[in-house]
Amino acid sequence: MALSILSYDVSDLCLGKPPLRCLSASSSSVSDAIAALKSSEDNFLSVWNCNHNDDVITECECLGKISMADIICHLSKDHDHTLSALNASVSVLLPKTRSIVLHVQPSCSLMEAIDMIIQGAQNLIVPIQTKPFTKKRQQNDNVSVTTTTHSNGRRFCWITQEDIIQFLLGSIAAFSPLPAMSLSDLGIINSTHTILAVDYHSSASAVVSAISNALAYQTSVAVVDGEGDHDPFTSLIGEISPMTLTCCDETASAAVATLSAGELMAYIDGANPPESLLQIVRNRLEDKGLMGLLSLFDSFSPYSTSSGYSSEEEAPARTTSTYGRSMSSSARMARKSEAIVCNPKSSLMAVMIQAVAHRVNYAWVVEKDGCFVGMVTFVDILKVFRNFFGE
Repeated sequence: MALSILSYDVSDLCLGKPPLRCLSASSSSVSDAIAALKSSEDNFLSVWNCNHNDDVITECECLGKISMADIICHLSKDHDHTLSALNASVSVLLPKTRSIVLHVQPSCSLMEAIDMIIQGAQNLIVPIQTKPFTKKRQQNDNVSVTTTTHSNGRRFCWITQEDIIQFLLGSIAAFSPLPAMSLSDLGIINSTHTILAVDYHSSASAVVSAISNALAYQTSVAVVDGEGDHDPFTSLIGEISPMTLTCCDETASAAVATLSAGELMAYIDGANPPESLLQIVRNRLEDKGLMGLLSLFDSFSPYSTSSGYSSEEEAPARTTSTYGRSMSSSARMARKSEAIVCNPKSSLMAVMIQAVAHRVNYAWVVEKDGCFVGMVTFVDILKVFRNFFGE
């Protein structure tokens, strides 16, 4: 029965998926990306190299994907020139050395898709069949920033690791006995090179670097009570997840640039950070002379020491979206910093369901006594299924 799954191709996974909202690499800025993400139902947007000149027909190419987490890391690194960082081309947010998106044909097989994911692709770009769009309709789509229509009226969707895992879950009984086997029995727990971990008291600079790496590998940053490079992990306190940062707005860059790992966990834990941490961020921005980030931070803040309010009661009430993105969609709900964990004896199927339910591509592995073991990722899981099918 499992062999019948080999007959599926990526077009089967595209059914019902909406066309991508896109940004132009040549004409969009980081500020454009911020506006597009805030108005989008998706946490990620694709960046394209396109020529929509009617006289020149060229293939449109997806260069990568971006999220608010990419923008937050960008602004926190370039904190001395915040205005220029906002006006920079959106292409500065794309990875420089890794290709994480690949164009494939609708006839690309599921097995080929799994192989590409295992080899490093995060998203597979698939053309979808749509009716031709008139020029008037394209103009209403605001082509320069968020067009979804490309040359020859083509539109695209993308297939993610999560899409493939969900598809396999739909036929999980066909893979017996794999679903009931434990992570330890399958030997898919990563405990060294793929782990991104920072100590609870780590500096802001260490946190920024770890988050950037987590974005590249679609994982997360473990917050532990000892750094893994020299001391063995003892316990997992929590995590700083890029997916959590995607629910924030650009002002979180001020927190990432100034707070320790433990403080940042508290800052992004839920929809709104505590007033005490807001004040800490502002004080540290002033102490470090980060005037660009301070201006950005204060421009969104309804309360600051310079606003003239003498108490919290007199300050304007904070809305849900003051320090986070709009909560109008369930996909926008801010996720807690509490880590998604399982144990070495957890079954493969249980971990797959747990990760999909929390919209993450991984789970941290912790022993029953609380000892931190490592992590398991969707790529590790896909390798198991790939081996099941054989070479």
